[in-house]
Amino acid sequence: MTRRRWAAGLALATGIALTPATVQAQDAKQQAKCDEAVQLFRSADRDMAKFFETAVGYAIFPSVGKGAFIVGGAAGTGCLYEGGAIIGQAKLVQVTVGFQLGGQAYAEIIFFQTHDALASFKSSSFEMSAQVSAVAAASGASANAKYELGVLVFTIAKGGLMYEASVGGQKFTFKPMPESSSGEAAAPKKD
Repeated sequence: MTRRRWAAGLALATGIALTPATVQAQDAKQQAKCDEAVQLFRSADRDMAKFFETAVGYAIFPSVGKGAFIVGGAAGTGCLYEGGAIIGQAKLVQVTVGFQLGGQAYAEIIFFQTHDALASFKSSSFEMSAQVSAVAAASGASANAKYELGVLVFTIAKGGLMYEASVGGQKFTFKPMPESSSGEAAAPKKD
């Protein structure tokens, strides 16, 4: 169930009207979180600027929550950028099985090297393969980072402790920005 549907159901149950302005305010809040996360990654490693400048696009998830006791799960909502502008909302879900214990919160960014990788993400058929691993964003960490299968992933721990940090098996969905009443896409926000 999408956040909007859940919010609409809650609004109906409580008698509170969910107006287009309310939905836009929620979207604006999420976009602000995404822009803050972009700045967090840029400040964590100044060398990461080359990926922001050369990537076809990137998806950023300001806060991914992950928890596990043998079977684990992770989820987060973020934004997809193309040409430096937000073009829509992205969602991440991951289910893992194996030795793992704990919980954590982290920010994640996925850079797309090719138009094909970005198109796959936009079609909501994108899934991280087991070979893809994340690089912990820190000063100088991006200097030797390389794309694998057209993507490059960085994470920044926000709290918690967990014995397992793979991004393999993550699945994504993408929803383009809603169109304005004039029929044009809502104005994207630059990073």
